[in-house]
Amino acid sequence: MQVILLERVAKLGHMGETVRVKDGYARNFLLPRGKALRATEANKKRFEAERVVLEARNLERKSEAQKIAEKLDGRTFTVIRSAGETGQLYGSVSSRDIADLVIADGFTIGRNQVELTTPIKAIGLSTVVIALHPEVEAKVTVNVARTADEAARQAQGETLNTAEAIYGDDVNAAARPDAFFDPNADEAEEG
Repeated sequence: MQVILLERVAKLGHMGETVRVKDGYARNFLLPRGKALRATEANKKRFEAERVVLEARNLERKSEAQKIAEKLDGRTFTVIRSAGETGQLYGSVSSRDIADLVIADGFTIGRNQVELTTPIKAIGLSTVVIALHPEVEAKVTVNVARTADEAARQAQGETLNTAEAIYGDDVNAAARPDAFFDPNADEAEEG
């Protein structure tokens, strides 16, 4: 199906371009959300008549997005999750989780604006892109850690995805019986 784009659509085209897309993409996404019109002669004339209004609205949205991007760009958000000794999370951090963090910090975004190709499944620092407008993006850092203390250590540049980083040089120290039991406790009970 041929459509006329009413705004810039990532990986498709700019405003005013006539592009060929699959019928389902046009019917289910572009047309209902007002991002495109069917490429008919009547719609081409309608687009040319409304072009100035559409461009003004696009510039207004872009300037608003740039203001938000200036405040949001470079910020760090901390996520506390359970993880194994090797740093593998028992769950994952998804775009919904990141969107909730950004919203809790006072910004208004949708989860579809968080460009996360795969969920975050390990502790560490990850850079995530947030598309505020088709032409404006902000990059935030997501600090995934087991505790707030670990998050602070990671923020300083320390890597915490090995057992040595968690327990120190002597990894087996935490597993020794004397770390759990007081050897003098049995003698006190017997006597």
